[in-house]
Amino acid sequence: MAIVANLVGFVISLLIGALGIYVGGRVVTDVDDYSYAIITAFVGAVVWWVVAVLVGWIPLLGPILALLAWVGVINARYPGGWGNAILIGLVAWLSAMVVLYVLAVFNVVTFQAFGIPGT
Repeated sequence: MAIVANLVGFVISLLIGALGIYVGGRVVTDVDDYSYAIITAFVGAVVWWVVAVLVGWIPLLGPILALLAWVGVINARYPGGWGNAILIGLVAWLSAMVVLYVLAVFNVVTFQAFGIPGT
């Protein structure tokens, strides 16, 4: 039963993270594809995790490199270069925070989203 609960939590968290990336991609680049955002959120989270495991122990530099790797995934998947990728990431983070806050107030989910660092 715990495995099912964890799986449901993972899926909900991934969908919220993807929603943030979708909103960011839609606002910044006019890309309108939620399934594309789901893949971006998943790949971004995996890349973030790998970089954090490898260099996350380095004070200040490790988390910055993990964040740059996450933005790099967005840059690779969305048009417009690093500036747009940073804006998409910022909008994604803000969007996910708003959704998570509302859901956490009603005790629907915990305050975290898979695919969005810092949530």
